[in-house]
Amino acid sequence: MDWCHYRFRGVWELPAAPADVFAALERIEDYPQWWPQVREVTPVGGRSGALRFRSFLPYDLRVTAHERRNDPTAGILEIGMTGDLDGWMRCTVTAVPDGARARFDQEVEVRKPLMRRLAVPGRPLFRLNHALMMRAGRRGLAARLRAV
Repeated sequence: MDWCHYRFRGVWELPAAPADVFAALERIEDYPQWWPQVREVTPVGGRSGALRFRSFLPYDLRVTAHERRNDPTAGILEIGMTGDLDGWMRCTVTAVPDGARARFDQEVEVRKPLMRRLAVPGRPLFRLNHALMMRAGRRGLAARLRAV
């Protein structure tokens, strides 16, 4: 097992039209307004941005995200990431009876030296850190969509 390799899957049920959810998720520059752990987003030209995020563990992660796919018809957003995490994340937005479902699939290799050194004992905490960040993101986006 590669202790620095992670696969995540998450589902957000959101009380909004799929088109509204997709539109919010594709505006990465707005993430810090509704996702508390996304501390900073800096455009890097075209369809790329530098992000800094932190959940409950006391370290920042920095990545550069490059848009790989933006297909509103299929409801698919996909990015490639480099930096403290190398890999990709895909979000697929679909309609459900009470709104929209956003399914996140992510596969990354940890590059941050501290996390690599603590890979074995820290793995449960790193997974928990990610889960808490995603939960806060779902709550923040749901509140933003209700307010709009």
